[in-house]
Amino acid sequence: MSDNSGPLENFQTQVRRAAETLGLDEGVIEYLISPQRVQESNLTVELTDGSLKTFQSFRSQFNDDRGPFKGGIRYHPQVDADEVKALSGWMTFKCAAINVPYGGGKGGISFDPAEYSDAEVERITRAYATAIRPIIGVDRDIPAPDVNTGQREMNWIKDTYETLEGTTEPGVVTGKGLESGGSRGRVEATGRSVMLAAREAFKYLDHRLEDATVAVQGYGNAGSVAAKLLDDAGARVVAVSDSSGAIHNSDGFDTRDVKNHKKETGSVSEYPDTTEEMSNEALLTMDVDLLVPAALENAITGKIAKGVSADVIVEAANGPLTAGADEVLAGRETIVIPDILANAGGVTVSYFEWVQNRQQFYWSEGRVNDELENHVVDAFGEMVDAFENFDVRTYREAMYIVAIQRVVDAMEKGGHWP
Repeated sequence: MSDNSGPLENFQTQVRRAAETLGLDEGVIEYLISPQRVQESNLTVELTDGSLKTFQSFRSQFNDDRGPFKGGIRYHPQVDADEVKALSGWMTFKCAAINVPYGGGKGGISFDPAEYSDAEVERITRAYATAIRPIIGVDRDIPAPDVNTGQREMNWIKDTYETLEGTTEPGVVTGKGLESGGSRGRVEATGRSVMLAAREAFKYLDHRLEDATVAVQGYGNAGSVAAKLLDDAGARVVAVSDSSGAIHNSDGFDTRDVKNHKKETGSVSEYPDTTEEMSNEALLTMDVDLLVPAALENAITGKIAKGVSADVIVEAANGPLTAGADEVLAGRETIVIPDILANAGGVTVSYFEWVQNRQQFYWSEGRVNDELENHVVDAFGEMVDAFENFDVRTYREAMYIVAIQRVVDAMEKGGHWP
């Protein structure tokens, strides 16, 4: 497949490849790669200057065979229908891979929140919450944060939903602040699962994570937390990047201090202990033990993959490798731990938050982290078993085999009716 393929085609290729290995018929495959429904809404909002602005928004509900739809909401100019379809599909199989009882959903608004005031972002968020209110709910579809959204936006969505419904329902969204019913450990969950997946990969390969060199592309929440936890585990983070570019120091960075620098200046660039500044593409092809792509999808194309020198890639972002990159790396010794396992910490702890909301009983951060570790370790073992027992070339395909089988089992047990 061409590197010019969009995320939806990449997702469908990944699922189809594993489904064909399982011998599923074409009708089942078409069912597995198609969303159940997609809502598109135009949100017209009054801005601070009194003018009106219309924003395109989406919510894709992909599959609910294993439980309510679940998935984040992103604010980004590139958000479109195909992107949310792909992301909701990946979420379906991510939930199945990590074995939490959810289906897949995803949503977004096509705009850059940095160009609007906080008050305007709140109005846009509440307009979106109003638009999706009829199709979400604690047992139907549970949104969460994603790119350029966080606790603040989830609190607004929760408040809008509860006000319009005349109820109290904290479990309608996850990723909330603690004071609004959020879970301890949620902010670091995605980065933590990346670290755990890397640790299990190095253990499986009989390599030492201690003193391993690491490059992290993307220094937002997932990338910076993964970098910090890998640093704590003894690895040496020698390169990090964001949209401004990449920085390198062969002796390793103080990952927390780099995060503070980015918070203060808006980028990782010009960090004082940098020995070299480089492009994001140069970072992706560095000779390191571990590469963590933690930015947006399609960061590593087939062309870039030919220059990748890392021994292990752990996908913190959703779909950071194109199908072309997968093909290149499958023919080499580079091990790729797929996104549907590696970054599943966010949805796993979102599930824990939802459980806590429903029980009105809240866990310690230690319990949250222990439960997350159990899920990641178990899923990693199931992926390895599938890799060793099926005729597959990649760990991605192996993980999809596990996930698809769970979804198909739920589908078949539920039956079909018009």
